[in-house]
Amino acid sequence: MEIWIYTIISVLAVSIISLIGIFTIGINEKKLRRILIYLVSFSAGALLGDAFLHLLPETFEEYGFGVNIALYVLCGIAFGLITEKIICWRHCHIPTSESHVHPVAIMNLVGDSIHNLIDGIIIGASYLVNVQTGVATTLAVIFHEIPQEMGDFGILLHGNFTKKKALVANFLTSLTAICGAVIALAISYFTESIIIFLVPFAAGTFVYIAAADLIPEMHKGQFDLKNAVMQLFFFALGIIVMIMLL
Repeated sequence: MEIWIYTIISVLAVSIISLIGIFTIGINEKKLRRILIYLVSFSAGALLGDAFLHLLPETFEEYGFGVNIALYVLCGIAFGLITEKIICWRHCHIPTSESHVHPVAIMNLVGDSIHNLIDGIIIGASYLVNVQTGVATTLAVIFHEIPQEMGDFGILLHGNFTKKKALVANFLTSLTAICGAVIALAISYFTESIIIFLVPFAAGTFVYIAAADLIPEMHKGQFDLKNAVMQLFFFALGIIVMIMLL
């Protein structure tokens, strides 16, 4: 019961983060972009820190390191790649209007639903290891969700959603995290061996998100030494936070 309580509270906290987009309204676009890139840098460090300092060490300590564990990590990485390929396969060339909500916004909601479902599964699996790992993973997910939800809110507004509809749509898709958490915890009742797969799988998805999505964002734009140093600082800060949770 304790695991269920911690998990549900965690996924609800992640869901509430979806409302953060409202705070981007009125912020200068250039300033917002600068804020987001630092948040992206921080979340990249946090995700990698959680994967390599919490999820994988816990797995190795409990089950050892064998080919099966390596394959589960690779499955997580491959799953991230496949999911993005499926979600991003189609682009629309029809201009957005009141009568035509741009499909990129709809596809973003679909992708966000899947992403949050996976986040819920990962958080649930982490709490099955122990509370400390669950808390660390929840924080890593939250750090990642902040810049993502800000970006998602902007995409929905671009897709001709009103501010109210964008917030509601973002929040509703975030609730799939609860479904994911329930799935992970429910499966554990039938087989405890699911943990040996889900935890390294979660680590693999975190590595993919950080390496394939977040770090490339840090390289975009014209090189600026001060900006690069600040990005590295926030990247390191994300890792340090995960170290402090050990």
